[in-house]
Amino acid sequence: MAKVIKVENLSKAYQLGDFGTGTLSRDLERYWARLRGKEDPFLKIGETNDRTTLGTTDIVWSLKDINFEVKQGEALGIIGRNGAGKSTLLKVLSRVTSPTTGSVKVKGRIASLLEVGTGFHPELSGRENIYLNGAILGMRKAEIKRKFDEIVAFAGVERYIDTPVKRYSSGMYVRLAFAVAAHLESEILIVDEVLAVGDAEFQKKCLGKMGDISKGEGRTVLFVSHNMGAIKKLCGTGIFLNNGLISMAGDIDTIIDKYLHAETELKAIYHIPLPENRDEQIGYAYRLVIEDDQGNILPEIPVGRLWRIKVLFTLKKDIKHFIIALGITTDLDVNVRTCWSNARDMAAGSYEATFFENDLLLSSGSYNLVLGLSSYETTFQYLENVAKLNISDVPDINIDRSILRFKNAGLLLNPMTVQVSGIK
Repeated sequence: MAKVIKVENLSKAYQLGDFGTGTLSRDLERYWARLRGKEDPFLKIGETNDRTTLGTTDIVWSLKDINFEVKQGEALGIIGRNGAGKSTLLKVLSRVTSPTTGSVKVKGRIASLLEVGTGFHPELSGRENIYLNGAILGMRKAEIKRKFDEIVAFAGVERYIDTPVKRYSSGMYVRLAFAVAAHLESEILIVDEVLAVGDAEFQKKCLGKMGDISKGEGRTVLFVSHNMGAIKKLCGTGIFLNNGLISMAGDIDTIIDKYLHAETELKAIYHIPLPENRDEQIGYAYRLVIEDDQGNILPEIPVGRLWRIKVLFTLKKDIKHFIIALGITTDLDVNVRTCWSNARDMAAGSYEATFFENDLLLSSGSYNLVLGLSSYETTFQYLENVAKLNISDVPDINIDRSILRFKNAGLLLNPMTVQVSGIK
Protein backbone atom coordinates (compact mmCIF):
# COMPACT_ATOMS: atom_id res chain seq x y z
CA MET A 1 0.00 0.00 0.00
CA ALA A 2 1.29 3.46 -0.93
CA LYS A 3 2.88 5.70 1.71
CA VAL A 4 1.07 9.02 2.16
CA ILE A 5 3.15 10.46 5.04
CA LYS A 6 6.90 10.10 5.54
CA VAL A 7 8.60 11.85 8.45
CA GLU A 8 12.40 11.86 8.59
CA ASN A 9 14.56 13.16 11.45
CA LEU A 10 11.88 15.65 12.41
CA SER A 11 12.71 17.98 15.30
CA LYS A 12 10.99 21.09 16.61
CA ALA A 13 12.64 23.48 19.07
CA TYR A 14 11.00 26.29 21.00
CA GLN A 15 12.59 29.09 22.95
CA LEU A 16 11.04 29.65 26.35
CA GLY A 17 10.44 33.17 27.64
CA ASP A 18 11.31 36.18 25.46
CA PHE A 19 12.39 35.83 21.84
CA GLY A 20 16.00 36.46 20.95
CA THR A 21 19.13 35.33 22.77
CA GLY A 22 19.40 38.37 24.98
CA THR A 23 22.33 40.02 23.22
CA LEU A 24 22.77 41.54 19.76
CA SER A 25 26.06 39.68 19.14
CA ARG A 26 24.45 36.28 19.77
CA ASP A 27 21.46 37.15 17.57
CA LEU A 28 23.88 38.07 14.76
CA GLU A 29 25.77 34.81 15.33
CA ARG A 30 22.58 32.82 14.87
CA TYR A 31 21.64 34.85 11.76
CA TRP A 32 25.11 34.36 10.21
CA ALA A 33 24.93 30.58 10.81
CA ARG A 34 21.51 30.46 9.14
CA LEU A 35 22.81 32.35 6.06
CA ARG A 36 25.64 29.83 5.66
CA GLY A 37 23.25 26.89 6.03
CA LYS A 38 24.84 25.86 9.33
CA GLU A 39 23.10 24.54 12.44
CA ASP A 40 21.85 27.15 14.87
CA PRO A 41 24.58 27.17 17.60
CA PHE A 42 22.02 27.78 20.34
CA LEU A 43 19.99 24.67 19.43
CA LYS A 44 22.99 22.52 20.38
CA ILE A 45 22.33 23.23 24.04
CA GLY A 46 18.60 22.51 23.86
CA GLU A 47 17.04 20.09 26.30
CA THR A 48 14.39 17.38 25.94
CA ASN A 49 10.84 18.42 26.70
CA ASP A 50 10.52 17.13 30.27
CA ARG A 51 8.02 19.47 31.93
CA THR A 52 8.52 17.89 35.37
CA THR A 53 12.09 19.12 35.79
CA LEU A 54 13.65 22.57 36.00
CA GLY A 55 15.79 23.19 32.92
CA THR A 56 19.15 24.90 32.59
CA THR A 57 18.55 26.49 29.17
CA ASP A 58 15.67 28.32 27.48
CA ILE A 59 15.75 26.11 24.36
CA VAL A 60 13.43 23.08 24.52
CA TRP A 61 13.02 20.32 21.94
CA SER A 62 9.29 19.74 21.73
CA LEU A 63 10.06 16.99 19.19
CA LYS A 64 13.44 15.32 18.62
CA ASP A 65 14.50 12.98 15.80
CA ILE A 66 11.03 11.72 14.90
CA ASN A 67 10.87 9.09 12.14
CA PHE A 68 7.79 7.19 10.95
CA GLU A 69 5.68 6.39 7.89
CA VAL A 70 1.92 6.16 7.41
CA LYS A 71 0.29 4.14 4.62
CA GLN A 72 -2.86 4.99 2.71
CA GLY A 73 -6.00 3.88 4.57
CA GLU A 74 -4.14 3.43 7.87
CA ALA A 75 -5.55 4.74 11.15
CA LEU A 76 -2.62 5.80 13.35
CA GLY A 77 -3.11 6.57 17.06
CA ILE A 78 -0.71 8.98 18.76
CA ILE A 79 -0.64 8.76 22.54
CA GLY A 80 1.40 10.20 25.40
CA ARG A 81 1.20 12.39 28.46
CA ASN A 82 0.27 16.07 28.33
CA GLY A 83 3.29 17.94 26.99
CA ALA A 84 4.74 14.90 25.22
CA GLY A 85 4.69 16.67 21.82
CA LYS A 86 1.55 15.16 20.27
CA SER A 87 -0.14 18.43 19.29
CA THR A 88 3.15 19.88 18.05
CA LEU A 89 3.60 16.88 15.77
CA LEU A 90 0.11 17.31 14.32
CA LYS A 91 0.72 21.03 13.77
CA VAL A 92 3.90 20.27 11.84
CA LEU A 93 2.12 17.64 9.73
CA SER A 94 -0.72 20.11 9.07
CA ARG A 95 1.78 22.82 8.11
CA VAL A 96 0.52 25.10 10.87
CA THR A 97 4.13 25.38 12.05
CA SER A 98 7.45 24.49 10.40
CA PRO A 99 9.96 21.92 11.67
CA THR A 100 13.27 23.17 13.01
CA THR A 101 15.13 20.31 11.36
CA GLY A 102 14.14 17.28 9.31
CA SER A 103 11.47 16.84 6.67
CA VAL A 104 7.82 15.88 6.24
CA LYS A 105 6.58 14.50 2.95
CA VAL A 106 2.81 14.33 2.48
CA LYS A 107 0.95 12.93 -0.51
CA GLY A 108 -2.57 14.32 -0.72
CA ARG A 109 -4.74 16.99 0.86
CA ILE A 110 -4.94 17.27 4.65
CA ALA A 111 -8.02 18.22 6.69
CA SER A 112 -7.08 19.05 10.28
CA LEU A 113 -9.09 19.47 13.45
CA LEU A 114 -6.47 20.57 15.96
CA GLU A 115 -8.28 22.80 18.42
CA VAL A 116 -11.62 24.56 18.78
CA GLY A 117 -11.78 27.30 16.18
CA THR A 118 -8.95 26.17 13.91
CA GLY A 119 -9.72 27.11 10.31
CA PHE A 120 -12.97 28.96 11.07
CA HIS A 121 -13.50 32.69 10.73
CA PRO A 122 -15.55 33.81 13.76
CA GLU A 123 -17.40 36.55 11.90
CA LEU A 124 -18.62 34.23 9.14
CA SER A 125 -21.66 32.01 9.43
CA GLY A 126 -21.51 28.23 9.59
CA ARG A 127 -22.57 28.07 5.94
CA GLU A 128 -19.84 30.47 4.83
CA ASN A 129 -17.19 28.63 6.85
CA ILE A 130 -18.09 25.34 5.18
CA TYR A 131 -17.43 26.88 1.77
CA LEU A 132 -14.29 28.63 3.06
CA ASN A 133 -12.80 25.38 4.39
CA GLY A 134 -13.61 23.57 1.16
CA ALA A 135 -11.88 26.29 -0.85
CA ILE A 136 -8.80 26.06 1.37
CA LEU A 137 -8.67 22.32 0.59
CA GLY A 138 -8.79 23.15 -3.12
CA MET A 139 -12.34 21.94 -3.73
CA ARG A 140 -14.66 23.48 -6.28
CA LYS A 141 -17.90 25.14 -5.17
CA ALA A 142 -19.96 22.43 -6.86
CA GLU A 143 -18.12 19.72 -4.89
CA ILE A 144 -18.74 21.51 -1.60
CA LYS A 145 -22.40 22.08 -2.45
CA ARG A 146 -22.84 18.36 -3.11
CA LYS A 147 -21.58 17.58 0.43
CA PHE A 148 -23.26 20.53 2.16
CA ASP A 149 -26.50 18.90 3.35
CA GLU A 150 -24.62 15.83 4.60
CA ILE A 151 -22.24 18.04 6.62
CA VAL A 152 -25.04 20.04 8.24
CA ALA A 153 -27.05 16.91 9.08
CA PHE A 154 -24.04 15.23 10.69
CA ALA A 155 -23.21 18.32 12.77
CA GLY A 156 -26.83 18.77 13.89
CA VAL A 157 -26.67 22.59 13.71
CA GLU A 158 -29.31 23.22 11.01
CA ARG A 159 -31.02 25.94 13.03
CA TYR A 160 -27.81 27.95 13.43
CA ILE A 161 -26.16 27.37 10.06
CA ASP A 162 -26.58 31.04 9.04
CA THR A 163 -25.46 32.39 12.44
CA PRO A 164 -21.85 33.66 12.88
CA VAL A 165 -19.84 30.86 14.47
CA LYS A 166 -18.51 33.22 17.16
CA ARG A 167 -21.94 32.77 18.78
CA TYR A 168 -21.66 28.97 18.79
CA SER A 169 -20.94 27.04 21.98
CA SER A 170 -17.68 25.07 22.04
CA GLY A 171 -19.67 21.87 21.46
CA MET A 172 -21.43 23.29 18.39
CA TYR A 173 -18.11 24.59 17.09
CA VAL A 174 -16.52 21.16 17.32
CA ARG A 175 -19.56 19.44 15.80
CA LEU A 176 -19.43 21.62 12.70
CA ALA A 177 -15.63 21.62 12.47
CA PHE A 178 -15.45 17.82 12.60
CA ALA A 179 -18.29 17.44 10.11
CA VAL A 180 -16.50 19.73 7.66
CA ALA A 181 -13.11 18.01 8.10
CA ALA A 182 -14.59 14.50 7.79
CA HIS A 183 -16.88 15.07 4.81
CA LEU A 184 -14.81 17.28 2.53
CA GLU A 185 -12.77 15.06 0.25
CA SER A 186 -9.27 15.19 1.71
CA GLU A 187 -6.95 12.19 1.56
CA ILE A 188 -5.73 12.62 5.15
CA LEU A 189 -7.76 13.48 8.27
CA ILE A 190 -5.90 14.70 11.38
CA VAL A 191 -7.88 14.93 14.63
CA ASP A 192 -6.55 16.13 17.99
CA GLU A 193 -8.16 15.74 21.43
CA VAL A 194 -10.84 18.34 20.62
CA LEU A 195 -13.55 15.66 20.41
CA ALA A 196 -13.48 15.60 24.22
CA VAL A 197 -15.47 18.85 24.07
CA GLY A 198 -18.43 17.06 22.49
CA ASP A 199 -20.98 14.93 24.31
CA ALA A 200 -20.68 11.13 24.54
CA GLU A 201 -23.19 10.51 21.73
CA PHE A 202 -21.32 12.78 19.33
CA GLN A 203 -17.93 11.27 20.26
CA LYS A 204 -19.31 7.83 19.38
CA LYS A 205 -20.66 9.22 16.12
CA CYS A 206 -17.26 10.73 15.27
CA LEU A 207 -15.41 7.50 15.99
CA GLY A 208 -17.80 5.65 13.70
CA LYS A 209 -17.26 8.20 10.94
CA MET A 210 -13.46 8.03 11.27
CA GLY A 211 -13.67 4.24 11.08
CA ASP A 212 -15.72 4.53 7.88
CA ILE A 213 -13.21 7.01 6.44
CA SER A 214 -10.26 4.71 7.13
CA LYS A 215 -11.69 1.26 6.40
CA GLY A 216 -14.46 2.08 3.93
CA GLU A 217 -13.07 5.00 1.94
CA GLY A 218 -9.36 4.17 2.12
CA ARG A 219 -8.42 7.54 3.56
CA THR A 220 -5.74 8.02 6.21
CA VAL A 221 -6.55 9.06 9.79
CA LEU A 222 -4.18 10.38 12.47
CA PHE A 223 -5.88 10.49 15.85
CA VAL A 224 -4.62 11.92 19.15
CA SER A 225 -6.57 11.10 22.31
CA HIS A 226 -6.19 10.29 25.99
CA ASN A 227 -9.15 7.91 25.67
CA MET A 228 -7.46 4.54 25.26
CA GLY A 229 -10.76 2.83 24.51
CA ALA A 230 -11.34 5.13 21.52
CA ILE A 231 -7.76 4.70 20.29
CA LYS A 232 -8.00 0.92 20.57
CA LYS A 233 -11.33 0.81 18.73
CA LEU A 234 -10.27 3.01 15.80
CA CYS A 235 -6.54 2.47 15.26
CA GLY A 236 -4.50 -0.53 14.20
CA THR A 237 -1.07 1.04 14.72
CA GLY A 238 0.23 3.68 17.08
CA ILE A 239 3.06 5.90 18.27
CA PHE A 240 3.88 6.48 21.93
CA LEU A 241 5.49 9.90 22.43
CA ASN A 242 7.38 10.65 25.64
CA ASN A 243 9.14 13.99 26.24
CA GLY A 244 9.25 14.70 22.50
CA LEU A 245 10.78 11.33 21.59
CA ILE A 246 9.18 8.23 20.08
CA SER A 247 9.25 5.72 22.92
CA MET A 248 7.65 2.98 20.82
CA ALA A 249 5.82 2.51 17.53
CA GLY A 250 3.90 -0.47 16.17
CA ASP A 251 0.80 -2.52 16.96
CA ILE A 252 -1.74 -0.45 18.89
CA ASP A 253 -2.33 -3.05 21.61
CA THR A 254 1.40 -3.17 22.38
CA ILE A 255 1.62 0.65 22.33
CA ILE A 256 -1.30 1.06 24.74
CA ASP A 257 0.17 -1.55 27.09
CA LYS A 258 3.51 0.30 27.04
CA TYR A 259 1.78 3.62 27.73
CA LEU A 260 -0.30 2.27 30.61
CA HIS A 261 2.77 0.75 32.26
CA ALA A 262 5.02 3.79 31.69
CA GLU A 263 6.08 5.88 34.66
CA THR A 264 4.80 3.37 37.19
CA GLU A 265 6.85 5.07 39.88
CA LEU A 266 5.00 8.34 39.34
CA LYS A 267 1.46 6.97 39.14
CA ALA A 268 1.37 3.78 41.21
CA ILE A 269 3.86 4.49 43.99
CA TYR A 270 3.23 7.62 46.03
CA HIS A 271 5.81 8.89 48.50
CA ILE A 272 3.84 10.76 51.15
CA PRO A 273 5.70 13.83 52.49
CA LEU A 274 6.77 13.33 56.08
CA PRO A 275 5.18 15.74 58.59
CA GLU A 276 7.52 18.49 59.78
CA ASN A 277 6.86 17.66 63.44
CA ARG A 278 7.07 13.90 62.91
CA ASP A 279 9.12 13.40 66.09
CA GLU A 280 6.11 14.66 68.03
CA GLN A 281 3.56 12.66 66.01
CA ILE A 282 2.00 9.45 67.26
CA GLY A 283 2.36 8.03 63.77
CA TYR A 284 2.30 8.81 60.08
CA ALA A 285 2.04 7.13 56.66
CA TYR A 286 4.96 7.55 54.29
CA ARG A 287 4.16 5.48 51.19
CA LEU A 288 1.14 4.25 49.22
CA VAL A 289 1.29 1.61 46.49
CA ILE A 290 -1.47 0.64 44.01
CA GLU A 291 -1.52 -2.94 42.68
CA ASP A 292 -3.87 -5.28 40.88
CA ASP A 293 -5.12 -8.36 42.71
CA GLN A 294 -2.10 -10.35 41.44
CA GLY A 295 0.39 -7.95 43.03
CA ASN A 296 1.41 -6.16 39.81
CA ILE A 297 2.20 -2.48 40.44
CA LEU A 298 0.17 -0.62 37.82
CA PRO A 299 -0.33 3.08 37.04
CA GLU A 300 -3.82 2.24 35.76
CA ILE A 301 -5.98 -0.74 36.67
CA PRO A 302 -7.85 -2.22 33.66
CA VAL A 303 -11.58 -1.76 34.11
CA GLY A 304 -13.06 -4.97 35.47
CA ARG A 305 -9.95 -6.10 37.36
CA LEU A 306 -9.80 -6.13 41.15
CA TRP A 307 -7.12 -4.16 42.95
CA ARG A 308 -5.49 -3.52 46.31
CA ILE A 309 -3.82 -0.58 47.98
CA LYS A 310 -0.86 -0.89 50.33
CA VAL A 311 -0.07 1.81 52.89
CA LEU A 312 3.24 1.82 54.76
CA PHE A 313 3.19 3.71 58.06
CA THR A 314 5.15 4.19 61.27
CA LEU A 315 3.93 4.39 64.85
CA LYS A 316 6.30 6.35 67.09
CA LYS A 317 4.77 5.05 70.31
CA ASP A 318 2.43 2.36 71.59
CA ILE A 319 -1.19 3.16 70.93
CA LYS A 320 -4.52 1.69 72.01
CA HIS A 321 -7.47 1.27 69.65
CA PHE A 322 -5.51 2.11 66.49
CA ILE A 323 -7.53 2.48 63.27
CA ILE A 324 -6.37 3.08 59.70
CA ALA A 325 -8.99 4.12 57.13
CA LEU A 326 -9.09 4.63 53.36
CA GLY A 327 -11.71 6.56 51.39
CA ILE A 328 -12.35 6.68 47.65
CA THR A 329 -14.06 9.75 46.17
CA THR A 330 -14.79 11.18 42.75
CA ASP A 331 -13.49 14.55 41.54
CA LEU A 332 -16.83 15.99 42.70
CA ASP A 333 -16.12 14.71 46.24
CA VAL A 334 -18.81 12.05 46.01
CA ASN A 335 -17.88 9.20 48.34
CA VAL A 336 -17.54 5.87 46.51
CA ARG A 337 -16.11 3.67 49.23
CA THR A 338 -14.77 3.92 52.79
CA CYS A 339 -12.97 1.14 54.61
CA TRP A 340 -11.28 0.98 58.01
CA SER A 341 -9.47 -1.62 60.08
CA ASN A 342 -10.76 -3.03 63.33
CA ALA A 343 -9.53 -1.08 66.35
CA ARG A 344 -6.55 -2.81 67.92
CA ASP A 345 -3.73 -2.12 70.34
CA MET A 346 -0.45 -1.56 68.47
CA ALA A 347 3.16 -1.36 69.61
CA ALA A 348 5.58 1.24 68.24
CA GLY A 349 7.11 0.15 64.91
CA SER A 350 6.69 0.09 61.15
CA TYR A 351 3.65 -1.52 59.53
CA GLU A 352 1.98 -2.23 56.22
CA ALA A 353 -1.80 -2.06 55.75
CA THR A 354 -3.27 -3.70 52.66
CA PHE A 355 -6.77 -2.76 51.54
CA PHE A 356 -8.33 -5.51 49.39
CA GLU A 357 -11.23 -4.86 47.03
CA ASN A 358 -13.21 -8.06 46.47
CA ASP A 359 -16.46 -6.81 44.95
CA LEU A 360 -16.55 -3.18 43.82
CA LEU A 361 -15.71 -2.80 40.11
CA LEU A 362 -15.22 0.88 39.36
CA SER A 363 -15.96 2.41 35.97
CA SER A 364 -13.08 3.97 34.04
CA GLY A 365 -11.80 7.29 35.38
CA SER A 366 -9.62 8.79 38.07
CA TYR A 367 -10.56 8.58 41.76
CA ASN A 368 -9.11 10.44 44.74
CA LEU A 369 -7.84 8.56 47.78
CA VAL A 370 -8.27 9.84 51.33
CA LEU A 371 -6.17 8.34 54.14
CA GLY A 372 -6.63 8.60 57.89
CA LEU A 373 -4.72 7.30 60.93
CA SER A 374 -6.48 7.57 64.28
CA SER A 375 -7.55 6.00 67.54
CA TYR A 376 -10.74 6.24 69.58
CA GLU A 377 -9.24 9.27 71.30
CA THR A 378 -7.68 11.29 68.45
CA THR A 379 -6.95 11.59 64.73
CA PHE A 380 -3.22 12.10 64.21
CA GLN A 381 -3.03 12.05 60.39
CA TYR A 382 -5.71 12.89 57.82
CA LEU A 383 -4.73 13.32 54.16
CA GLU A 384 -7.17 14.28 51.40
CA ASN A 385 -6.23 13.57 47.77
CA VAL A 386 -3.16 11.67 48.95
CA ALA A 387 -3.09 9.65 45.70
CA LYS A 388 -5.03 8.82 42.54
CA LEU A 389 -6.60 5.47 41.72
CA ASN A 390 -6.75 5.36 37.91
CA ILE A 391 -9.09 2.90 36.18
CA SER A 392 -8.23 2.64 32.48
CA ASP A 393 -10.61 2.56 29.51
CA VAL A 394 -9.01 -0.67 28.29
CA PRO A 395 -10.93 -3.61 29.80
CA ASP A 396 -9.40 -6.66 31.44
CA ILE A 397 -9.71 -9.22 28.65
CA ASN A 398 -9.73 -12.07 31.17
CA ILE A 399 -12.69 -10.81 33.22
CA ASP A 400 -15.80 -12.97 33.32
CA ARG A 401 -18.37 -10.75 31.56
CA SER A 402 -21.32 -12.27 33.45
CA ILE A 403 -19.64 -11.37 36.76
CA LEU A 404 -18.90 -7.87 35.46
CA ARG A 405 -22.56 -7.28 34.60
CA PHE A 406 -23.70 -8.72 37.93
CA LYS A 407 -21.34 -6.63 40.02
CA ASN A 408 -21.93 -3.44 38.06
CA ALA A 409 -25.60 -3.77 39.01
CA GLY A 410 -24.61 -2.41 42.41
CA LEU A 411 -24.91 -5.52 44.59
CA LEU A 412 -21.98 -5.54 47.03
CA LEU A 413 -21.73 -8.75 49.01
CA ASN A 414 -18.70 -7.98 51.18
CA PRO A 415 -17.00 -4.78 52.31
CA MET A 416 -13.45 -3.99 51.25
CA THR A 417 -11.13 -5.66 53.77
CA VAL A 418 -7.88 -4.49 55.32
CA GLN A 419 -4.94 -6.41 56.76
CA VAL A 420 -2.24 -4.81 58.94
CA SER A 421 1.14 -6.50 59.39
CA GLY A 422 4.44 -5.48 60.87
CA ILE A 423 7.54 -4.69 58.83
CA LYS A 424 10.84 -6.10 60.07
